Parts: sequence; structure tokens; C-alpha cells
Amino acid sequence: MFQSLAEKLQETFKKLRGKGKLSESDLRTALREVRLALLEADVSLPVVKEFIQRIRERSLGADVLESLTPGQQVIKIVNEELTALMGDTRSSVNFNSSGITTFLLVGLQGGGKTTSAAKLALYYRKQGKRPLLVGADVYRPAAIKQLEILAKQIDVSFFSLGEGRSPVDIAREALDYAQNQGNDLVIIDTAGRLHIDQELMDELQEMKSAVEPQEVFLVVDSMIGQDAVNIAKSFHEELGLSGVILTKLDGDTRGGAALSVKRVSDCPIKFIGTGEKLDALDPFYPDRMAARILGMGDVLSLIEKAQATFDEDKAKELERKLRTQEFTLEDFLDQIKQVRSMGPLDQVLGMIPGLGGAKQLRKIQEGIDEKDFIRLEAMINSMSSEERCNPVIINGSRKKRIARGSGTNVQDVNRLLKQFDQSRKLFKQLSELGAGKGARKLKSMKFPFM
Repeated sequence: MFQSLAEKLQETFKKLRGKGKLSESDLRTALREVRLALLEADVSLPVVKEFIQRIRERSLGADVLESLTPGQQVIKIVNEELTALMGDTRSSVNFNSSGITTFLLVGLQGGGKTTSAAKLALYYRKQGKRPLLVGADVYRPAAIKQLEILAKQIDVSFFSLGEGRSPVDIAREALDYAQNQGNDLVIIDTAGRLHIDQELMDELQEMKSAVEPQEVFLVVDSMIGQDAVNIAKSFHEELGLSGVILTKLDGDTRGGAALSVKRVSDCPIKFIGTGEKLDALDPFYPDRMAARILGMGDVLSLIEKAQATFDEDKAKELERKLRTQEFTLEDFLDQIKQVRSMGPLDQVLGMIPGLGGAKQLRKIQEGIDEKDFIRLEAMINSMSSEERCNPVIINGSRKKRIARGSGTNVQDVNRLLKQFDQSRKLFKQLSELGAGKGARKLKSMKFPFM
């Protein structure tokens, strides 16, 4: 996420940190590089100009240029302005204090509305809500069926009247259905078009009037760059959006939409899609995103993901085993599964501060292949219970048997055993991230098969 932009900005600020005192020339050079990096990331030109001007005005003060750490002062200013650019703080999601809350999802074709509807339903189902997914896209072939299949996958209710009824009728009757079935959250997936047209807007305005939603989310693909910002502006002017869901933000090609959409459209980003899986939807925190772009990590999001994923009783037992050196290969496998369930490992690593910047992080990420963890699981499953609990008994003949049973080779088994202790330390340090030690240890460690 923003890897290219992060690398460029971090390299620029690395030069500033090395200077004992900043001149106006130093600042001009740095801001020129920042400007180019933002434009290459497809941030809107007017937004870039305003952003650079604000940083220049704040950085030219004597308290910055004459401070003992001017580079850090400038980075602090950039962090604050980047956060302000994206909306300062997280925009809350509106819910009815009682009764049914309705979300209306709008956007063009191909933006990811149907998948985002399912992601939202899963996100709020985990928070104790009882969502109802409503298929009101009667124009795109199989759109309603796709949503029905997704609803079954995440075990939430589904409603539609089929392609023969008007979207407005479907939306109205969905609310009655939700009332009767005890659903407290209705998420309506609407039809998109290849381009913005008045027919689309008229239909959406009629639906909005009919169901009076608490949230009107525009779902837009962040990879289309400035078009995403223009689309958000047009929809907001016509419909009065309450928020934007940016999809495919795990890609790095043209992610500048996230930096432009709030300033240009005056509509806050409320959620971001960070992957293809249905649990890859995160609330958008401008301050956390700014910190990640500038290489400061995102410990709060990492902790939240860990809390949502890790079993508390298992975590306490793991802590005890780590302290008493009773941590086994079976425990190791269980922890690998839990860490993987937090999301793609490259995204998890990107939340850890102190990895040495974007380039260092990329080197670590490039050394990780998700398939390696599948092989690792196969090797441990090929071991006997005694071998998992006491790996020192695994001799040459046992290694050959394990390799045959797992479809690997003896070298793979040797690597696993050799790095078992290092990985044990890794999980211990990740559990102590609050103390600020995890990142330093992570930099010096290798993952299995690296």
C-alpha cells in the first residue's frame, strides 16, 4: 500500500535528517522531490500545490530552520498536513439509535460494490449486528446471484425480488422483510453504469428518497487514479454522499486517490478495501495512513487486528510456554495460522514501525512466499506428536520420512528446525510490541525458508 510513494518520501526525509541545520535551499529541494512523488502517485495537481504551499509556509519559520532537529520538525509538519489532507480523524459511521439502519452502496460498474456490500456485512456481523444483504442491481447479469452466493459464504441473510422488479420496489420491500426477520442493518447493492448519466442518478435519488438511508457509500476503485476523485465529486454533488469506500488500496499503481478524494469532493473516506478476501475491509484512519506512508508504522491497527484474531486463552497459554521454553512445533504452527489470519503478511509487516523504512520492508516482504507456509504446515503435520513436542529427536531417517510425507526435501526440514528457535523469538517479540522491542528484533530475524 503506497509502497512507491512511501519509498520516495522516506528517501527524501532521510536526507533532511542527516543535516544539522536546514537552509531554504535544502527545503526547496526536498519539497520539489515531495511534489514529484505525489504527482507520480496520481494525487490531484491542485491538491499537491496546496499541500506543498502549506508545508513550505510552516517549515520556513525560525523555530524549524534553527531547531536542533530541523529534519524531524519538517517530517512532523508533513505528517500533520498529510493527515489533514485525508480528513484529520476517522469519520464515524451513522447508525439509527433504534430500529433498522440502512446503507445504500452506489458507484460505477467494476468498482467493487457487490463485494464491498458483502465485506461490510461481514465486518458488522462480527460486531454483533444482524445484516441483510439486498440485491437491487437488476441490470448486470448475475449480479443478484453473485450477492446471494456471497451472503451464504459469510452466513448473513439475503433478500431480492429478482431482475423483473424495479430497484426501488426491491429496496422498499427489503426494509419490511428486515423488520419481520429481525435484521437491524440493511445493506443495499445498487446497479452501476459504465459512466455517470442522468438515468443512473435519477434512479439512485428515487431509491434514496424511498429508504432514507443513514449512509450513502460511494464504492470506487482507487486504481483508476484521478477518475476516482472526479467520480466521487460528481456523485456527491448529485446524491449527497456520506462516505467513500476505496477498493483495491492494496495495489500501489495509482493510489493517490486516497490523498485527493476528501479535499476535492469534500466527502470522507470511511472504509478501504485491502485485498480480495471478504474480511479485507478496514476502517479508514487518516492519521494511521499518514504514519504508514512516512514509515512510522501503524501499531494501533496491528493491535486491533491481533485482538480480533488471537484467542485470549491461547495467548495466555502461549505466553506461559514462551517463558518456560515449552513452546513446541505444534504451537509454532498454531501461531503461524493465527498470524496469517490477520491478513496478508506484507500488510501486517507494514504496520510495524522501525523496520528501516519502505526499502527495508520491501526486502523482507520479497523474501516471504505464502506457499512456504503451506509447505511448513505439511512438514509439521508429517511429524509424530513426539517429534513436534521434542524436535531434538529428529535424526536423519526421521527427516527423510517427514520430507517424503510432506512432499518436500531434507533441506527444507533442516531449515525449519534450524529456524524454529528464531521464529519462537519472533512471536515472543510481536507479543511485546507495546514495549517497542518487536520491530528491532524483526529486522534481525529471518522468516522460515528465507
